[in-house]
Amino acid sequence: MSIDQYAVVGHPISHSKSPAIHTEFAHLTNQSLQYTAIDIEPELFEQTINEFFENGGKGLNVTVPFKEKAFAYAHQLSDRAKTAQAVNTLILNKDGTVTGDNTDGAGLVNDLLQSTQLKDKRILIIGAGGASKGVLLPIIEQVPQSITIVNRTFSKAQSLVEQFLPYYKAINAVELEKIEDCFDVIINATSASLQGQSLSINPNIINENTVCYDMMYGKDDTVFNTWAKQQGAKKVIDGLGMLVGQAAFSFYLWRGVTPKTDSVMQQIRDSMK
Repeated sequence: MSIDQYAVVGHPISHSKSPAIHTEFAHLTNQSLQYTAIDIEPELFEQTINEFFENGGKGLNVTVPFKEKAFAYAHQLSDRAKTAQAVNTLILNKDGTVTGDNTDGAGLVNDLLQSTQLKDKRILIIGAGGASKGVLLPIIEQVPQSITIVNRTFSKAQSLVEQFLPYYKAINAVELEKIEDCFDVIINATSASLQGQSLSINPNIINENTVCYDMMYGKDDTVFNTWAKQQGAKKVIDGLGMLVGQAAFSFYLWRGVTPKTDSVMQQIRDSMK
């Protein structure tokens, strides 16, 4: 009897902890499956996904830079994926069609709520790509005071604001060079830390009470979180909790079982030391 196949796809993907996370989830929940990582060249996305499902694959996680391509690929979409216009989880249905969902926002919000409330907070999101789209609605549902979007390309930030204005009126876009206000929560939704790049942002947006969250993660502080600490932030969080949280939601969508995450988080942390 063949073992059910799952994978994470992205470019690059060698850094991903998803195979270790889902393998441990399978162990904890007594599920028989195999989970791997697949690096896809951008022009081969659809071809590679088709081959995966044709060869017996049951589900995929999708990471940078393919979340919007996965949205276009899916035959059906969950409500949260439709709102985000980005997909991080693909599920093969019994009839051969593929459903797209987005568990990123639930993973991020659950992780942030361990450290701070989002209600009535002034929130800055850096980046206007698929990662930002995937988390905005769950953040809005926490009823923050305001959400500001900045992005290297200002027009992308504006487009994202227009997309979410029907759901939330206190959302706006500001040019990256012109951002000056201080924020309660700052979320880096760019892949700059993954590429070892710093962001050109006014340091006055941070004070000691600002909670800074980088969706990227690593053995040491990310580039963004290192910068945030240098500006006086006392609380910085990397994206490992978001990764494990969204993975648990994905695992449930595929297998109908919700795994516990605490031991998996600790295991991944220990493996990076």
